[in-house]
Amino acid sequence: MTDAPYIRPDMKAFLDMMAQVNGPKLVDMTLAEARDSYVKMHGIADRPARALPVIRDLTCPGPNGDIPLRLYDARESREEASPVVMFYHGGGFVIGDLDTHHALCSEIAALIDLPLVAVHYALAPEAPFPAAILDCEAATRWVAGSPAELGRQASGIITIGDSAGGNATVVVGQMLGANPAAVPVVLQVPIFPLVADADGSASMAAFSDGFLLTGDTMAFFDAAYGADRADPRGFPILGDHCQAPPTIVVTASLDPIRDSGRAYAKALVDAGRDCVFIEMRGVTHSFTNLRGAVPSTQKDLERIIAAMQFMLANPA
Repeated sequence: MTDAPYIRPDMKAFLDMMAQVNGPKLVDMTLAEARDSYVKMHGIADRPARALPVIRDLTCPGPNGDIPLRLYDARESREEASPVVMFYHGGGFVIGDLDTHHALCSEIAALIDLPLVAVHYALAPEAPFPAAILDCEAATRWVAGSPAELGRQASGIITIGDSAGGNATVVVGQMLGANPAAVPVVLQVPIFPLVADADGSASMAAFSDGFLLTGDTMAFFDAAYGADRADPRGFPILGDHCQAPPTIVVTASLDPIRDSGRAYAKALVDAGRDCVFIEMRGVTHSFTNLRGAVPSTQKDLERIIAAMQFMLANPA
């Protein structure tokens, strides 16, 4: 008989609470309801946003119109060039926006003490694959060019994102590796990313129901986004890892797509690339946005930031 997986006490309390909520599942909602539900869940489950000297909305040109961005900085101004963090939000490329990840972005910017630019890419199904990825690439190239609107000089780019944003983190790194931007990607941090197809994996079988992200929800996102399963822009495990930037891969032990992140970390090691792999034990997908309801996950985020600081201080 298989032993039951370890679940942290505060994580279990949150899952028990969610199990008692009466209401439709995300897959049974309209698109507008699903997007509103995602905003509300993060508002309830996450910690309050940090008050920073700079939180400013911007736009940049994209392949299909202006792309909304939000700049965060713990410093009012910066005289010297520094890396700029590019954040791509999760939500299956279908839900999520600048507001769903506002608290998280403010926390990352405060802890890492670098400018952070969050990207709100075009969402599916209105804009299916690869529209989101093309927006993320365009925004990253724009920031890498240190436009006057940013008011900061970029010495390099750090790509980071959760879930679908973790996918974008890896894909943008591959695209900028193949066709370099004005400054290089110096670090990438995919957090519980979907990098390889999760269908048929052990983690999908074990955690597809009852652990926040469900198999049904994954299928809903997959159908709406419509990623080509033979295209590395959809499943970047298929891409070339030989030139991947230094990477921190973060997974959650109770995540149905956990094994996707594990597979990517292995691919990087097999390719001889610098990689730190961290699996947060006893927590689910989206733990970075549950820091209010699941207090122990704040320390998980701080571990990620500490790993980022170590990698930046010890470049390859």
